[in-house]
Amino acid sequence: MIAIVKTGGKQYTLKENDTVRVEKLMGEAGDSIIFEEVLLLADESGKKLQVGSPTVSGAKVTGTVVKQGRAKKITVVKYKNKTRYKRTLGHRQHFTDVKIDKIG
Repeated sequence: MIAIVKTGGKQYTLKENDTVRVEKLMGEAGDSIIFEEVLLLADESGKKLQVGSPTVSGAKVTGTVVKQGRAKKITVVKYKNKTRYKRTLGHRQHFTDVKIDKIG
């Protein structure tokens, strides 16, 4: 099965036994997570297709939290010309790795 799920303001295409990195979700490693905003369900061949408006009723995707973490640091620079203003900031985004167990 293939599912398109909305979480963290983004949409992800998921298959069973895949590991996906999403925006931070609450939970520790080993906890179960349920995605209830399923936008599309399909089988591998694409013959059975359920498109939601906006979501597929009764469909959910379950997964297990693999780990919580933070991404590599990115550097943000603010600069204004002719005013001697320069500001450098760093940012590390939080993420959650989720292993997809069941789609249905």
